[in-house]
Amino acid sequence: MTATVAETRVPPWHRRPELVGVGMVLVLGLGAVALAAGWVPDALEPIVAGLLLALVIGVIVVAITGSGDVRRKLAPYGLLQPGFLWLSLFFLAPLWVLFVMSLSTKESRFDPSPTFSWDFSNYTEAFTDFRPQFSRGFGYAAAATVLCIVIGYPMAYVIAFRGGRWKNLLLGMVVVPFFTSYLIRTLAWQTLLADEGPIVGVFDATGFSSVLEFLGVMDNGRLLNTPWAVIGGLTYNFLPFMLLPIYVSLEKIDLRLVDAAKDLYSTAGRAFRKVVLPLSLPGVFAGSLLTFIPAAGDFVNAQFLGGPNTYMIGNSIQNQFLVQNDYPLAAAMAFVLMFIITVAVVIYTRVLGTEDIA
Repeated sequence: MTATVAETRVPPWHRRPELVGVGMVLVLGLGAVALAAGWVPDALEPIVAGLLLALVIGVIVVAITGSGDVRRKLAPYGLLQPGFLWLSLFFLAPLWVLFVMSLSTKESRFDPSPTFSWDFSNYTEAFTDFRPQFSRGFGYAAAATVLCIVIGYPMAYVIAFRGGRWKNLLLGMVVVPFFTSYLIRTLAWQTLLADEGPIVGVFDATGFSSVLEFLGVMDNGRLLNTPWAVIGGLTYNFLPFMLLPIYVSLEKIDLRLVDAAKDLYSTAGRAFRKVVLPLSLPGVFAGSLLTFIPAAGDFVNAQFLGGPNTYMIGNSIQNQFLVQNDYPLAAAMAFVLMFIITVAVVIYTRVLGTEDIA
């Protein structure tokens, strides 16, 4: 009985490598955030940095000189260190600084150092004064996401199932636009959609302009400075982010499942709805996130393809940061944007599911 109790007794935490590893990662992350966010007084920064470095070296020494079981349990946490430190320094610390700034007060646009004062009125102003920009930002991003699915899914389907020996070439053509700067691609569309540009010229020559005017795509014979120009730019720039994840999901589908469905007297359309489409939903989910999230905060397309009446929330945040110098309000707007996107992503995840995304 005594031997059984001794065998089942839990060792103290400092003798359990997995707990030491978790503690090490958390301490290093918190220390990195404290240093980057300015929590540590200037005189103590070298001491704290030295302690963190000593902690890393100490754990590495223990992992090297310890037993095989210790090395095996500490190795995963050692591999986590670089990524966790990177996130702590360049994500968590800036996020904290932005949060502190969003609750600060700035006396005037020329005030160089806002004062932290728990000023929640910045969030109230962000919600009330910039509601149209938020609505346009999410509306344009949602429209661009839907268009990317409508355009990208058939393209990905053809490449995956009908590409044959041209598959690599077709994928290369999808990726080629990434070799050019995002800004240059948008400026190119500004030239194409200009009033004297080739696209408007073709529409005028074929009489298609009247149809687009009726549909609300064109405004007084213009494509530029319209909502659809901004949505078109977003769709073009983010289409590969939708197409590639869908292609990966379709590529993993075993075509014998489709053959089995047809053997059970399923039509081609029913086989697609019951087999291909459900199995490709993880790619649609991933592509939607990769498209919607950056598109909601984009400001380049609205800046060059739209006008003041089509500015999105990204344009307003940029204006508050760089023109008005109202850093607290801009930070509050950024946090509101992140909050709304997070809620939308959580709801979308619940509806579509993420079990097979890998």
